[in-house]
Amino acid sequence: MANILVADDDINIIASLQFLLDDHGFDVQGVTSLEAAKTQLTQHNFDLVMLDMNFHRDTTSGCEGIEFIQQMNKLLADKLPPIIAMTGWATIDIAVSALKAGAKDFVQKPWQDDALINTIQTQIKLAEREQQLELAQDENSQLKQDLYLQHGDLIAESAVMQQLLKQAQSLAKSDMNILITGENGTGKSLLASKIHQFSKRASGPFVSANMGAIVESLFESELFGHVKGAFTDAKQNRAGRFQMAQQGTLFLDEIGNIPLAQQAKLLRVLEEKQFEPVGSSKTQRADVRLVSATNTDLESAIQAGSFRQDLFYRLNTVTLHMPALKARKDDIVPLANYFVAKHSKHYGKNDVCLSECAKAALLAYHWPGNLRELSHCIERALFLSDTSITVESLNLNVTSNLTQQNALTSMPEDSITTQAKLTLDEIEFQAMEQRLKHFAGNVTETAKSLGLSRSGYYRRLAKYEAQ
Repeated sequence: MANILVADDDINIIASLQFLLDDHGFDVQGVTSLEAAKTQLTQHNFDLVMLDMNFHRDTTSGCEGIEFIQQMNKLLADKLPPIIAMTGWATIDIAVSALKAGAKDFVQKPWQDDALINTIQTQIKLAEREQQLELAQDENSQLKQDLYLQHGDLIAESAVMQQLLKQAQSLAKSDMNILITGENGTGKSLLASKIHQFSKRASGPFVSANMGAIVESLFESELFGHVKGAFTDAKQNRAGRFQMAQQGTLFLDEIGNIPLAQQAKLLRVLEEKQFEPVGSSKTQRADVRLVSATNTDLESAIQAGSFRQDLFYRLNTVTLHMPALKARKDDIVPLANYFVAKHSKHYGKNDVCLSECAKAALLAYHWPGNLRELSHCIERALFLSDTSITVESLNLNVTSNLTQQNALTSMPEDSITTQAKLTLDEIEFQAMEQRLKHFAGNVTETAKSLGLSRSGYYRRLAKYEAQ
């Protein structure tokens, strides 16, 4: 139920509007002075204001109403509800002045009931939509705090990622629900954002909700919104994620963490494409494209009775799997370079790069924390390095899982021919790289196998990198 404040010095006007608006489901509060209107607006929440333009100063100029609108705009700014100006002495000049001052519309007394109700409903809907867009923008701004998952572009030099992006781009053109699976930190939310960018809804909002972080008691309010007074702390109307994502994409992360009792409520929205905000009997249509993600084995959860099978079938019209970082080796160094550039810019450290040894160590590591671990690793290494990130500054726990082998005898014939054309320095540098890879980035073992100390190994390597 929308709350409307009527400010008019004629008590008969207030009474007439109360009768009319009550019949259409509005809650009306009437005041007969601008001072009382100011008190109501500063102490209570209203969805719309019906404001008479003339009170005590005169009956025709509209100056009092215009000044009041200007004053309230300065006092309440974006918290000011839409104002519909009204007067029995309507002129084009007054109407234009009222609109310039901040009124959303202008009505002449006596009014046509149907036209007035339509005007009121339109302005309330426009205000709700504006609030939803602001909330969606705030939500997206919050999501952008993650350095890679929201600011970076999707790096896909590996074959597995190129194939995944190709499939995602094709599926995005439909409106079907998509379930993204994969380990924590693999970039599932970034893939969801890409699907939105590839889709026909790209001009609409992209709204995200971490289902694992939503308190069960607030589940409905977070997803479907609530109206003022719906519960103790509901001080004002609040748009839910489905409202915020209208005509766009709604991304539900950690979907496997939804409590079983709440899954039926989500299922109903997906089946019927409609919902009601908490405390409201007004049904709203859910015009959203749903993308969800999980690191949980939902089929096992279904067997265990912790996830509804019918909800699972609604979510996974199609499933995309985000590979772990260890399965996309060709992306590791490009991603590391990306993080070096991003973190360097953030911390004001210029001209920092990865050494060849560091790159070899990154490739040898198994990355259980995926992209997040890589990002944190590079960020930490920046503060332990000057201009070149070394294996030591990466501080990776790399263990050797390679077997001893003769590099030359295992080379194909054309590689041996190429080897014969290298200078002695180039052969030595190549041998050092190969030996480092053999010992999976372990500099101590590499240096020992070459008959060098760690410092001697780094001096030789620095010589070649400087050439």
